[in-house]
Amino acid sequence: MEAGSARECSSPARRLRYTAGMRTRFAATRLALCAAALLVTSLPGVADDGGIPRTASGKPDLTGVYDIATLTPLERDPKFGDNLYLTPEEAEEIANAVATRRADALEASDPTREAPPPGGDGSPGAAGNVGGYNDFWLDYGSGSISIDGKFRTSLVYDPQNGRLPKMLPAALEARMAFFALFRENTGTAWWLENDGPGPYDDMEQRPLGERCILGFGSTSGPPMLPTAYNNLKRVVQTEDYVMILAEMIHDARIIRIGGGHLPEGMTAYMGDSIGRWEGDTLVVETANFGKKPGMYTYGVGESLKVTERFSRIDANTLNYNFTVEDPNTWESAWSGEFPWPAADGRVYEYACHEGNYALGNIMRGARLLEADAAAAAGGAE
Repeated sequence: MEAGSARECSSPARRLRYTAGMRTRFAATRLALCAAALLVTSLPGVADDGGIPRTASGKPDLTGVYDIATLTPLERDPKFGDNLYLTPEEAEEIANAVATRRADALEASDPTREAPPPGGDGSPGAAGNVGGYNDFWLDYGSGSISIDGKFRTSLVYDPQNGRLPKMLPAALEARMAFFALFRENTGTAWWLENDGPGPYDDMEQRPLGERCILGFGSTSGPPMLPTAYNNLKRVVQTEDYVMILAEMIHDARIIRIGGGHLPEGMTAYMGDSIGRWEGDTLVVETANFGKKPGMYTYGVGESLKVTERFSRIDANTLNYNFTVEDPNTWESAWSGEFPWPAADGRVYEYACHEGNYALGNIMRGARLLEADAAAAAGGAE
């Protein structure tokens, strides 16, 4: 279906405003054959209730392309306490501050500048150190989400403080150990000073996003969260399946409608998703995650369970609600919600593997630094 503008959308039941940012991207998408087959039978039906499209069987048709980029953070800034809402003035102030910062970050770099020093120049942001050219590649939205006419301070609404629950001691220790392997580039093989394996000993030790296996930041989910860029989602729906294609690294989720989960032990990065209709809401329960789900950087693992609820606010907007449970990670479950406004345009191929020179160069760089360290140690003797 053709996606319309989602800058101002309303329905008799709910009003939502979502300001989407201007998008420049070299982005993602290669549909799997099974997803392509779904296209043949997914035809929107006639809308008869406030413009909401429906399938031939009367179910809401979720088919479309959506842009979930937003300035609203997953977790609430502690300064807002238990307040779920921003005033319109606060929301405008945040948007203006980001627009000003982005304008500065989009300034063209001096083509005659010197190369950065070894280890980078220490500056923050995408263009800092030896990273991106400037902010050109980033798209994290230009406005805060608004549901029922109220701007939100966070995607998380439960717990009441808008923060993730307290982590269990073992999970927190494991997460701290994971992030201890990410250190500032000093131009030296610092990991040789530590006991045990180093972070560059094996390509399979590198993060899944770095290896083009799964998008970072749980962009493919579940839950499917906004990230720094490539925030489009394409939904294709039939009576028996719903496919959600994430723009980042072209991850495709296939949700079966009805039935049971795969046998225990049959796991996947994005888990095993089973959907059912409760009235006009598609409820999706996902289990059978592997050791590294999309949220693995948050400390979760195989015991993760996610329940998602997809519903239509109007012809141009979905509401996405999710609950996350992992008894081995957090003291309690937590929930979030945000709108998926329709996007103009299409999702294009993200050829991650084809252009992934970085992974090989990361490993080569580590070997060179180790050789430098060995040479220096030999000279010291």
